[in-house]
Amino acid sequence: MIPFYVMLLGILAARVLGLLGWSGLADWATATRIGLGAMFLFTGVAHFGRERDDLIRMVPPVLPRPDVLVTFTGLAELAGGVGLLIPAASRWAAWGLVLLLIAVFPANLYAARTDHRIEGRAHTRMAFRAPLQVLWIGLLLWIAG
Repeated sequence: MIPFYVMLLGILAARVLGLLGWSGLADWATATRIGLGAMFLFTGVAHFGRERDDLIRMVPPVLPRPDVLVTFTGLAELAGGVGLLIPAASRWAAWGLVLLLIAVFPANLYAARTDHRIEGRAHTRMAFRAPLQVLWIGLLLWIAG
């Protein structure tokens, strides 16, 4: 749920700045792009920090080299997050992140079914995680136009 709150805070902060006169943040689509960018930067960084070992354990055992997969997905999230912050690249970044969210969904499903924990916190239940994935994909598709 923390990524959701990061996204929400990013959207609201961008909208407040837009309302205060920052013309580049004058609409909801731009604010949403900023909020999603912040969220993916936040989650991408987690792939290389204290949570890395927990994320590696989250990869279903049928997949090879979970460490490499976590590195790849972290780099993809970082690249996508940066891409969302660059208007000229945001459409491509949004499409790439849609594909990434679809690709990593099995790991989220596996984590929810195995009582997986990230830094001692239970993984988000699928009753919440699945709708969040759908929300993020929907917002990314909106950004992609």
